[in-house]
This record gives sequence, structure tokens and C-alpha cells, in this order.
Amino acid sequence: MKEILVIGDSHVSVFNSEYMTSKFPKHKFEVISVGGATVSGLINPNATTQAMPQYLEALKSTKANTVIVMLGEVDTGFVIWYRSQKHGTPVNYMLQQALDNYKNFISDIAKKFTLICISTPLPTIRDNTDWGEVANLRREVKATQAERTELTLAFNESMKVFCLEAGLFYLSLDEQSMDENGQLKLSLRNSDPNDHHYDPTAHAAMIAPLLSTALSGKHRWYWPFRWNR
Repeated sequence: MKEILVIGDSHVSVFNSEYMTSKFPKHKFEVISVGGATVSGLINPNATTQAMPQYLEALKSTKANTVIVMLGEVDTGFVIWYRSQKHGTPVNYMLQQALDNYKNFISDIAKKFTLICISTPLPTIRDNTDWGEVANLRREVKATQAERTELTLAFNESMKVFCLEAGLFYLSLDEQSMDENGQLKLSLRNSDPNDHHYDPTAHAAMIAPLLSTALSGKHRWYWPFRWNR
């Protein structure tokens, strides 16, 4: 059984789902999920989550040859907006800082492992929402769900282009995640209204076919996307 190291924030818990286990019987996912982890804080030694030391330890000790990374939801949904408001700094500046951290992080991993980057989930927290711990923590951010979605799409697009140019695998789920009106599909909403994660089965069902193609080695990179540069 081939081991695959999966590192990220709480959203990578989808790899612990029965769906993923059933779809990849010849693989074992070693999931390092750090709730609240951000790419904005990866290089901050005083970061509350202390995600980087956990990721580095996992990378050092793993027997896997392939590493899957999925980060950024906390950044595009909260941290970038919060820091912009707090410091009076343009959102685009904070976005670029987060992107630079993420690109450096996965580039370092790609020196020793086969790297697969998965797009950041789109925001699920609706405007004027008062329930749930995550929603309560993010209430002070004034950005609407539409604005947070737009930022997440920009974040994912930049990572997609970066991975293409670096010859890395990038799995984009953005098109599959939105309905005809450009809003998050209802099927992706968690049955628990207090849970900001995608429905785990629906999320896994989007990831699995793209991941299977990437693991097959048929493509150096793979995603459903049209190159318009």
C-alpha cells in the first residue's frame, strides 16, 4: 500500500472520509490537519496554530513519495481581510503576501516529493450569519460572501498558473463548485449548518477522479481548465 502525505488546514480531513478510502484502496492517506492554519502565517514563528513545525516534522518522518497540500481557506475567508482592515493595507497586497508564502512552501516540498496542490475551497459562510464558532470569529470582517468568493477564485487562479509554469500537479475544483449563477452549489453545503466545511462526500467526489489521474502518472499536471493567457 502506497502512502500519501496530506497536509493542510481542517479541510484536508476530507481525506479521512470513507469515500476517499474506498476510491483509493491501494493508497494510505497520512493526514496532518491543523485547524486554522494559514499560508499567511506559515513563516511566522509565533503563529497561534504552529502549523509549520507540524508540517515540517511530518515531511521529515513520512515514508511517502507524494505530498498533497490544500491550504488558503482561512486566508481568503478571513485573515487577508482582517489584516487589511486592521492595518489599512490594500487587500491585494495581503493577498500577494499569502500567495508568495504558499508558492515558496510548495516549491520547497516539490524539491523532494511529488507535489499535488488542491484548490482552496470556496467560502460557505453566508452574509449576516451568527451561528457557529468559525462564523463568530469572522464576523468582524466586512467582506461579503461574494467578495470572499472572488478573492478565493483569484487566489486559486494564481496558484494554478504558478503550478503550470513550475510543472506541478494542480487540481482545480472551482468550476465544479459553482452553480450557473456563480454561487456555491447547494450540494456542497454541509448538513450541519454550523460546519463551514464542504459536505465531505461531495468534496471527496470532486477530488477523487482528478487525483486518480494525477496519481496514474499520465499527466504531469491535470485539471479541468481552459488556458486563456
